Amino acid sequence: MAKTGISGNNGRSLPFPADGKHPRLSKKVYAAELRSLQYLMRSISISYFKRNLTGIVVIEGSDTAGKGGAIRRMTAELDPRLYDVWPIGPPTAEESRHHYLWRFWQRLPEAGLIGIFDRSWYGRVLVERVDGLTTEANWRRAYDEINRFEETLIDAGTRIVKIYLHVSAEEQKSRLAERVRDSHKRWKISAADFRSHLKREAYLEAAAEILARTSTDAAPWSVIAADSKRYARIAVLKTVTQAFARDVDLSPPELDAETLRMAREVLGEG
Repeated sequence: MAKTGISGNNGRSLPFPADGKHPRLSKKVYAAELRSLQYLMRSISISYFKRNLTGIVVIEGSDTAGKGGAIRRMTAELDPRLYDVWPIGPPTAEESRHHYLWRFWQRLPEAGLIGIFDRSWYGRVLVERVDGLTTEANWRRAYDEINRFEETLIDAGTRIVKIYLHVSAEEQKSRLAERVRDSHKRWKISAADFRSHLKREAYLEAAAEILARTSTDAAPWSVIAADSKRYARIAVLKTVTQAFARDVDLSPPELDAETLRMAREVLGEG
């Protein structure tokens, strides 16, 4: 994670890309890299299914950071039977009657599948903390609870990739304005987005503590500069594919004897 000069109220540096330091990609480079990475992601997904491996992608970030767009590019070439995307909003009445992690246990991917969380269990120590939706005792206790939760999944063989997309204040305002002006994007906007923007510094402070307290050797956080959507989407795909492909055989599986026998019967010896 890049250390920058963004400072909170206590004057300490926060671990986010500095404004004006967000890399960009040309359309040509973006198109070439996107296609290659999407096919790699497809190979990974098939290999996970064939080998009963399990992966989880957690994508957090400020409003308008491009989480949905990054997920759509990540899944564009995947068989829809081999992954799930969970956009996480406020808990239902039923979910609220349980421990906050309960609803995430219900959404964990089965062996062979990949689960992608558009926001996640980190809401307890982010939006719930900043907006006062839970007590301070609850969110302070949650860091250890989350670490134990992820450790349990990792011990069972699940790979977890955690990504935080960061946009600058000016870029965030620009994207909010675009959603107001563009009638096709108004479904993405609400008063809550503007309230969150006004609490931007508090959200950054909360996110910085998340990164500091829940980035582990087995499930580290990756902070990605997201002022350029093209750059961020490629960076997300690179981060996910590198983590999921590590020490995994991506070669196509051998055909079993019965499949080969039937192939010869139907297609001929050639």
